[in-house]
Amino acid sequence: MGLTDDVVKLGEARTKKLGYASPVALQGVTKKRIVEVLRRLDLAQNADLIDAVFALLDNETDSWFARAPRGARFCDGATTAHVGCHVGILQRNGTKLDREGRDYWIKPLRELGGIEAITLHEGEFIAGHVKAKSPNSCYRLDEGLKAVLTGRDAEWPKLLTEWASRDAARTRREFQAQAADAARLLVDSGHSDLIAASIEVYAKRFLPEYQVIYVDDGDGDRITVADRNRFKDAGIEITLDDGMPDVLLWDPGTDMLWVIEAVTSDGEVDLHKVTQLKRLAERSGKAGIQFTTTYRTWKDAAARQGAHQNIAVETYIWIQADPAKHLLVQSFN
Repeated sequence: MGLTDDVVKLGEARTKKLGYASPVALQGVTKKRIVEVLRRLDLAQNADLIDAVFALLDNETDSWFARAPRGARFCDGATTAHVGCHVGILQRNGTKLDREGRDYWIKPLRELGGIEAITLHEGEFIAGHVKAKSPNSCYRLDEGLKAVLTGRDAEWPKLLTEWASRDAARTRREFQAQAADAARLLVDSGHSDLIAASIEVYAKRFLPEYQVIYVDDGDGDRITVADRNRFKDAGIEITLDDGMPDVLLWDPGTDMLWVIEAVTSDGEVDLHKVTQLKRLAERSGKAGIQFTTTYRTWKDAAARQGAHQNIAVETYIWIQADPAKHLLVQSFN
């Protein structure tokens, strides 16, 4: 049985049980709200786009991918065919939309950064369409646009103004492009590629004022003459006893240091590493030091932390496959 037949069967079963194939609101958002928001973007005349956005809000339907992450919902990632079936069959009780029409019901918001291109890879959704014409290429709503759609009546117009500003739109598109480039490395990446993504995507996004002064790529001398010159310029004293991280950054404005550990097998920012590198910062007279552990995927992070639970409190985690989030580890102990 194909996708279309499966969706028809789903719609019939829901209609029989609930009286409808698709609810009036998803995540508290009605089509009326979608129209109001898209009208401000001069897109409300596009009925297919309105229904496509409604489909991408569907958190009540299980993912239609056969190998989706456990607990994944339709809104977490849907292909063009998925969206076409959702709109045509569940919402309109007819036939699926022609996938060739995606330029009308995906492209307009994708160009504004409102719909993100993602890929299902090894059981996880990662940024970008990393392989041409892949059946796992899919889409989801941008979190910022979703916040506009789900905002309170008195709040969403202001949220939309902020989201739709020209600079913000350009920034979103640039970041999504960078994330997609990093995700292409993720498909066949090792430790060096994760380090590169940690610098080119994570640090540029979340640590824009910081300069990279040391990268341990495992090739050649651990600390080169060029590295020592950068340490000197940053006022950092290095000894043979100092355990160097994968990446060390420095903010000249605040005189703060930041450490990144890229983990593909081991090497998280644990308590020992925090203690060791804090001593380096204090000895060098720095204003302070902060830390991030980066992983390729949530699956990698879960496997490591499920077994070891060794991430130090008050440090950060970043996931290459989910690059827009920067997570602080806290404890109530």
